[in-house]
Amino acid sequence: MKIKLEHGAGGEIMEELLRDVVLKSLSLKSAGGIGLDALDDGAAIPFGDKHLVFTIDGHTVKPLFFPGGDIGRLAISGTVNDLAVMGAKPLALANSMIIGEGFDGEDLKRILRSMDETAREVPVPIVTGDTKVVEDGIGIFVITAGIGIAERPVSDAGAEVGDVVLVSGTVGDHGIALMSHREGIAFETELESDVAPIWEVVEAVAGAIGWENIHAMKDPTRGGLSNALNEMARKANVGILIRETDVPVRPEVRAASDMLGINPFDVANEGKVVMIVPREHAEEALKAMRSTERGKNAAIIGDVIEDYRGKVLVETGIGGKRFLEPPAGDPVPRVC
Repeated sequence: MKIKLEHGAGGEIMEELLRDVVLKSLSLKSAGGIGLDALDDGAAIPFGDKHLVFTIDGHTVKPLFFPGGDIGRLAISGTVNDLAVMGAKPLALANSMIIGEGFDGEDLKRILRSMDETAREVPVPIVTGDTKVVEDGIGIFVITAGIGIAERPVSDAGAEVGDVVLVSGTVGDHGIALMSHREGIAFETELESDVAPIWEVVEAVAGAIGWENIHAMKDPTRGGLSNALNEMARKANVGILIRETDVPVRPEVRAASDMLGINPFDVANEGKVVMIVPREHAEEALKAMRSTERGKNAAIIGDVIEDYRGKVLVETGIGGKRFLEPPAGDPVPRVC
């Protein structure tokens, strides 16, 4: 077996690597709560009457600086968001940097300032770290880990038939912004990444409807909305039906997607949450999302259904239905 870029791009190929190689090679994979076997956004460890949530992320985005963000903002947001979608208030972060010899010192300072600014938005401290310098050629890779505290951990596997699916804003922004930037595609309105921490969105919904009424959450990063929904459907053994016209997509993102031949549902988002709640709490959850800066474009996009268990269907604008398959991998390489 040879490792390919697709093995790190989310989607089915990456899941095969995790399932067939990583999980089979490790024996101790749980500390009593949600462990590695769950392939969730982090691990939950019982801690008194609460849970510690622990997560780690490696960031290799190219280019390092892109419209709307940079690798520093991405690193902090990605780790905070993995904690948030497991129901955990971020407590502390760690930062490890692998830097290529000859890397520009001013760029390093710019990245660190961005990390600091993003962490202060949450707020969450960066309390420890590590730095390595290697031979020229890699630029910089940033690895961030985080811990948080959860009253009641939320997994991505808790959807129940009759529930409602929400997304906290427009989809496809990050992946399409990066690809358009790389390809030199210009629009009257510049495409920008959505990269941002989403703890305030999750906390607002929990405050409105209670943690017990958030049945499942996921941040739709690599593989986008398509991959996130398929994972949630498969893990909970339910069907999910979304309405294509209800999924918020910026007009400029849709236009760029058409030019690039990419489905905006399949590409990474770095500042969104997919949330599944009971139908009777859906409108209240939507109102709470929209009350926050990061959730003002939130929408109810579908339902959890009994049919087609483990699958996701899309109802098109003309009333037809088709399966929304998980991508083999994110079509935009090195997106995070």
